[in-house]
Amino acid sequence: MHKYSDIIESFPEEFQLPMLKLLDRLREETLDIVQKSDFEALRAAFSSLAEKVLELAEAQRRSEVRLERLEAAVEKLVEAQLRIEERLERLEGVVEELAEAQKRTEARIEELAEAQQKTEKILQGVLLEQKRFRKELGGISNTVGYTLENEAIKHLPGILQRDLGLKINVMDRRFIEYPDGKYDEINIYGEGVLDGEEVYVIGESKVQIGKRNLNAFERLLKRLSGYLRGRIIPVLVTHSVHPEVERFVKKKIEGLLIYKSFQLV
Repeated sequence: MHKYSDIIESFPEEFQLPMLKLLDRLREETLDIVQKSDFEALRAAFSSLAEKVLELAEAQRRSEVRLERLEAAVEKLVEAQLRIEERLERLEGVVEELAEAQKRTEARIEELAEAQQKTEKILQGVLLEQKRFRKELGGISNTVGYTLENEAIKHLPGILQRDLGLKINVMDRRFIEYPDGKYDEINIYGEGVLDGEEVYVIGESKVQIGKRNLNAFERLLKRLSGYLRGRIIPVLVTHSVHPEVERFVKKKIEGLLIYKSFQLV
């Protein structure tokens, strides 16, 4: 066994062989020049040198450990950087998709705006056509209404004479003016005598009788009852009326006479 084996073994394995060779050489070179009494001092020096080498070896080991840790940290940083880059790439992809979606949305909005403009033009055309149709319908309605009024004015005197014994002296259209300056237009106005009493025929002609027409006619009769000095005979002339409505109207307006257009003969 080598004389310094206990010292050599305390070194790291990679330093043992070099230190062994170094000690052997030093021993050979100092054998002739160093006295035996100096070996203890030399041994102490070698021990001190060995401690220094051990310290250096330990420092080297710690440096290697730190280096390994540093390398591991660097690897983690690299991996983290790669993950960040991957997420960034995915994010860029999402941004691109959003940008494309935005472009498609804007294109769709433009299409909708164009469609809206076309729809508005069509709607304007429809409204104009509807306005024209209403005007024409109103003209037709007025024509029908005037025709019905004319037939009523023409035939009511004979009908009322036949049904009531009422002698008509005047039958026409008329405006009734009130003292306050207001007036009512009477579509069918008649003056006559019934059983020696002066009476007035106040009538309306409607294609169909509705609640709105009835309420307006009822208000008209109330205004005239406070103005005309004589009995009022209310008359409604229409093309058609539901039996239930006819019963309701006659119950609401006392003494009301209703004639259909086919009865004007």
